[in-house]
Amino acid sequence: MLAYPASIPLSTRSLTRLTDLIRARRVSLGGRWRRLPAQRQALMALAHLRNGDTLTRLAAGFGVSVTTAWRYLREAVDLLATCAPDLTEAMHTAARLAFAILDGTLIPIDRVADQRPYYSGKHKRHGVNVQVLADPAGRLKWASAALPGSTHDLTAARTHGLIDALTTANVMTFADKGYQGAGGTVWTPFKRRRTRLSRRQKTVNRHHAKIRALGERAVATLKSWKILTKLRCCPRRATAIVQAILVLQAAEDARYPR
Repeated sequence: MLAYPASIPLSTRSLTRLTDLIRARRVSLGGRWRRLPAQRQALMALAHLRNGDTLTRLAAGFGVSVTTAWRYLREAVDLLATCAPDLTEAMHTAARLAFAILDGTLIPIDRVADQRPYYSGKHKRHGVNVQVLADPAGRLKWASAALPGSTHDLTAARTHGLIDALTTANVMTFADKGYQGAGGTVWTPFKRRRTRLSRRQKTVNRHHAKIRALGERAVATLKSWKILTKLRCCPRRATAIVQAILVLQAAEDARYPR
């Protein structure tokens, strides 16, 4: 098999963060010989998450078996996922923001045996639903656990306790029409019913859309990690992968002053 050098659009912050986690894990397990040093294992995981490289390509490029590559990647993702902020920590961060932006996105997956729960009628494809919370600059601040793609955005937000948490923390939150009826501190645009919207309501909707559009940056940031273009693993692994990306993206965002 031919091999060639490739680049990963990430800084050394991400590599250092993951390398330190892997080294600490190896120390806790004891002095066992590994096929790859910690830094090479971290580099392989970054190539998988950011560039979406497959197990076969990574195994060939790093000189290991496919089984070893799978084991190393799973270990790296799980280590990162344990460092992701939970909902309580996310609310502490959100409480210091002028406002937050809530949005939901569908991450495509391969078809599975039990297809119906994962089929999204809105997007006409199989996937998992992930709720995303962004700051006023459109930075990704928090991402929820993955639910089957047939789950409605409002139902998903309530399942995660996100609506109650935002209301308790008194965080003014902007969301789209999919969150109509959320209540609390979640603001949604006016929805046309039997009558037309008034001029004032249309003006409010336009300003609301301008603010909420910033939240699309957070979704785009999440999906810039090519592994999420289409997950080819068990849907139950989607949560760990999203949480791992959240940790790495936070390390990347730390490069830029607020």
